[in-house]
Amino acid sequence: MAKSIISPFPPPLAASGRLPGRDAVLFRLIWLEFFGCRSQDRVAMKRIKTGDNAVCGCTASNRAELNEFCRRDLFLFGVSSSLIMAFPPSGLCEEADEVKMDSVVDEINAYSYLCPMQSKQFKFKWVESRKPERYSSAAPLSPDARLRIVSERVDFIDNLIISVTIGPPNSQFIKSKDKSTWGAKEVADSVLSDKSALRVTSSQRVAESSILDAHSSEVDGEPYWYYEYLVRKSPTKYAQETNIYRHYVASTAERDGFLYTLNASTLSKQWDKVGPLLQRTASSFRLLPGTENYVPPSKDPWRFW
Repeated sequence: MAKSIISPFPPPLAASGRLPGRDAVLFRLIWLEFFGCRSQDRVAMKRIKTGDNAVCGCTASNRAELNEFCRRDLFLFGVSSSLIMAFPPSGLCEEADEVKMDSVVDEINAYSYLCPMQSKQFKFKWVESRKPERYSSAAPLSPDARLRIVSERVDFIDNLIISVTIGPPNSQFIKSKDKSTWGAKEVADSVLSDKSALRVTSSQRVAESSILDAHSSEVDGEPYWYYEYLVRKSPTKYAQETNIYRHYVASTAERDGFLYTLNASTLSKQWDKVGPLLQRTASSFRLLPGTENYVPPSKDPWRFW
């Protein structure tokens, strides 16, 4: 059963302003019929408007000609309305399309999210590249090992990645201990500053990413921070610049002095199609009450198995 998630992210830019394929053709036909008058129509209209009786009214023949134009426009309006009813814009069909989402629960780190499995256009093939593990034994994402990746799943065919990371806030960006005062941009900078494989400063790591949007929302009385960003370059100093970026959407929540972040990403050229699904995944991210299997990040920091 598909679950409905109200996304805190704005609709994708591609969802407005462009009509794909069949819709563009249909729209062009209707436009030409209503506004692209044929040459003889323009001549006739000009004759009506500039005739000898233009000041005091039209002659009987001119009135009949004008009435013929009105009847034609009414007929075309009825035909176009029928066509729109029979062939609705594809955007409306996509909105109504049900997306199958499976619930993913990590009891070790006590969080959950919804993972897209199938839609009208896609059937995802997920591989669990990193099974859930405790923070102390998880792989670090930076040389200082502050931020660690505790789980990850990948779709190699559609080039999608969903991962969850845990790490303490970076005091360079988050000064206060009161999380209710934290801004979404500050939280995003804090997480991204520790997300790099290069031995560089925090400010240089932030420069590798470009934040497109950042905002917060309260869920069950707890703040969640949402942000969208692009990775500008490969995390290797020998990689050359490229026009293909990786587009990320993320959701972060705080518990016991640690930031839990879900990242979902794909190539920028695929964002228009897959982005809305990844936004639903980020919107569904929730921290859960701990069970007997829950291991706090601060427990046994020396343990690596």
